[in-house]
Amino acid sequence: MAANRRIVIKVGTSTLARAEGGLDLDIASDIARQIHALKSDGWQPILVSSAAITAGLRTLGMVAKPSDMPTLQAAASVGQVEIIGMYAKLFAQFDMVVGQVLLTRNDTKDRQAYLHARDTFDRLLSLGCVPVVNENDTIAVDEIRFGDNDTLAALVAVMVAADLVVILSDIEGLYSADPRLDAEAELLEHVSELTEQMVSAAGGAGSKMGSGGMLTKVEAAKVLMRAGIPTVVCDGRRTDVITDAALGKPVGTFFAGADQAIGARKLWIAVGNKPSGHIVIDDGAREALTLRGKSLLPAGVVGVFGTFVPGDAIELRDGQGGVVARGLTAVSSADLDRVKGMKSSQIAEDVPHVVGVEVVHRDHLVIL
Repeated sequence: MAANRRIVIKVGTSTLARAEGGLDLDIASDIARQIHALKSDGWQPILVSSAAITAGLRTLGMVAKPSDMPTLQAAASVGQVEIIGMYAKLFAQFDMVVGQVLLTRNDTKDRQAYLHARDTFDRLLSLGCVPVVNENDTIAVDEIRFGDNDTLAALVAVMVAADLVVILSDIEGLYSADPRLDAEAELLEHVSELTEQMVSAAGGAGSKMGSGGMLTKVEAAKVLMRAGIPTVVCDGRRTDVITDAALGKPVGTFFAGADQAIGARKLWIAVGNKPSGHIVIDDGAREALTLRGKSLLPAGVVGVFGTFVPGDAIELRDGQGGVVARGLTAVSSADLDRVKGMKSSQIAEDVPHVVGVEVVHRDHLVIL
């Protein structure tokens, strides 16, 4: 049943790090054991692993996580050696070979580079290797960072057309409210549609050492659901949690993939590019985009934020700040700020070179 099926497993710093610092070798060893079981059943696993900075800080004798970028990147450089060395040793015990893949947004925002990265994953998997993926923290700066490995895991899953994503967390899954604050919060075991209430319940950042939290996991799951890829968010320290998730057993929160997934190029638009800015659209434009499959015109834009040029990825948000869509803009931020809310007749008088240009054409738009 699992022959040649692809599974992306994301393990975060909160799962892999020990409270006193450094890496939890017992957890890492158990992950290797479960991945070996998956391979034995015919799965093709890809591991997205955090904790390079945490590992580096331990090796460098630093107790607290520094705030300056050069020290963080130096720690990542040291820690990435620790991480890949640990996995190489642990996986070798099960006769598995690992391959390291380090990515930044520069490696995915260009369509050709994105496709080359996909081909590398395909070849590694065909050779029987287990790709171990991380953000290239040693060189990444804000402009090219994914920001968290939940987003990176979603991108990798889309890139390789994964059949399942398992995101290991330090809590059991998505709750109806923040379980750290509300004793009556209930685990949501099955999610077929993400509501604004669910996103709000996801809360903010998680552990001090990690860069994400439940919110980034929910946002990743939202994209994956749109891609038709089911996702499980679960407690990474629960016994056999990865293999149980692959078998379809009820663990954590299961986010169902959409029956009709969007195409590969639109998925690249959704996850391959970091938005250069965002625009706010009115209710009429939101309805036209989401219900009638229309393109976005300047008349429907009420706010422009950030700096972007034609071809850049941008987010489209509603008046409440909710993300409606992501797309490639055909109008610069400077021009759009001048023509927002205008009809074509007004644009012709003030900014004639924008007349007839759709801000985002529906072929370059992904509804989220």
